[in-house]
Amino acid sequence: MCSYKNNMLQLAFGVVLCLSQGLSQASGYVDVLDLPAKVSPLAVTSPLSGMARAGDRLVAVGQRGHILYSDDVGNHWQQAAVPVSADLNSVSFPSATQGWAVGGDGVILHSDDGGATWRKQLDGRQIGALLVEHYQALASAEPGNEQWPLLVAEGERLVAQGADKPLLDVWFANDRLGYVVGVFNLILRTEDGGQSWTPFQDRTDNPQGFHLNAIASTGDALYIAGEQGLLLKWDDAAQRFAAVQTPYQGSFFGVVGKPGEALVYGLRGNVLRSTDGGLSWTPLDTGLQISLTAGIVDARGDYRLFTQGGQMLVSQGVGAQMHWTRHGGPVPVTGVTRAANGALAVVGSRGARTLSVE
Repeated sequence: MCSYKNNMLQLAFGVVLCLSQGLSQASGYVDVLDLPAKVSPLAVTSPLSGMARAGDRLVAVGQRGHILYSDDVGNHWQQAAVPVSADLNSVSFPSATQGWAVGGDGVILHSDDGGATWRKQLDGRQIGALLVEHYQALASAEPGNEQWPLLVAEGERLVAQGADKPLLDVWFANDRLGYVVGVFNLILRTEDGGQSWTPFQDRTDNPQGFHLNAIASTGDALYIAGEQGLLLKWDDAAQRFAAVQTPYQGSFFGVVGKPGEALVYGLRGNVLRSTDGGLSWTPLDTGLQISLTAGIVDARGDYRLFTQGGQMLVSQGVGAQMHWTRHGGPVPVTGVTRAANGALAVVGSRGARTLSVE
């Protein structure tokens, strides 16, 4: 009997100890949306996802809220002050000082000093309520429109899910007008530099709610690339992103181009080219079966597309024909921009580096 009592007392003590430890750990938990990114000398070689140019400065974003900037075309990097530790996916600078970065948990960050310091404008804990408020107002104004209650319900679902709403890309036309896009047709627009955000789910031809992977301008058109062959183009007259028909039904990861020409790229080496404003698309023979993850038009006007396996596709002048080459080893590239000296600055799973353009 004594042994039994001792065992029961030990079991009870163990339960109390586990509960107290759990409460202690819970009380010490800080959400990544409230935890500033840690400064680390290894940040420059840690996984990075997006890259942009702010004037002559390079700015890169990546895991655990890391944001780096370089004022000497990538030779040396400094880590920015960032108020979150959420993974960051993309960054956009429409001017030398004003920039935005987006990432996991629906976070939107803004910098007004060229990327040296950042503050949070919005996160996933607020996005669901933002949708509910916006579409409830439209439902009240148009009680006969069946679309609004569905979008209200979508907002309520996001509220119930919590903050887990990854934003995958950001694009700004200038210091005031910009878009962020993400999973399950998540899209917001601002016209005041991020002081307020308007849900744009009703302005996209995406009834199945496919992920919106990237948003980019070709100089004369604004496109959104998504999963399962989804490609959208901004229709200024209709004030919406209209569906563009393409001959490929796999996922697209990006769009790159210049006035009069656009390339959309994605899974298994697929690249499509249009020279008529997206009315028709021609598949290009890349000779690759690996996904294309980043692209740019370099200072000479040549296209350069990068794969997750370390290859670089190059097309001189127009994008009708492409050949591939390696770029310093099989290192995946997830983001690219032009440095001030004409070189290319790229980021990927091994951090940031620069490539000379030959």
